[in-house]
Amino acid sequence: MYQYEKRLDCRALGKEIKRRRKAKGWTQEHLAQLVDLTPRSIMYIENKGQHTSLNAFYKLVTLLDISVDEFFYPDKHNGEDERRKHIDRMLNGMDEKELTIMESAAEGICKARETEEA
Repeated sequence: MYQYEKRLDCRALGKEIKRRRKAKGWTQEHLAQLVDLTPRSIMYIENKGQHTSLNAFYKLVTLLDISVDEFFYPDKHNGEDERRKHIDRMLNGMDEKELTIMESAAEGICKARETEEA
């Protein structure tokens, strides 16, 4: 019988959880209360990549707005440009007003490109 050998390495996800938590100004204790875990569990998840229940995992990634594709399918994301990742991280830290400005800038670039091509 075939047994699937691949395991999810949660260390990178733990680092992202920590980064997003700190960006929100939350302590481990506060996050632990929100997802019904102990602060020690949050510490182990962030620093050691400890696995958690699916329910706690779901709460963490939805509260912190983390896309898990890059952690579940790392081979598909390894070729992704570092500049795009950096821009995504910056955009994730912006408020609605700042995002509106960025959206307008991107739309302006697209319109300028269309004008050049015409």
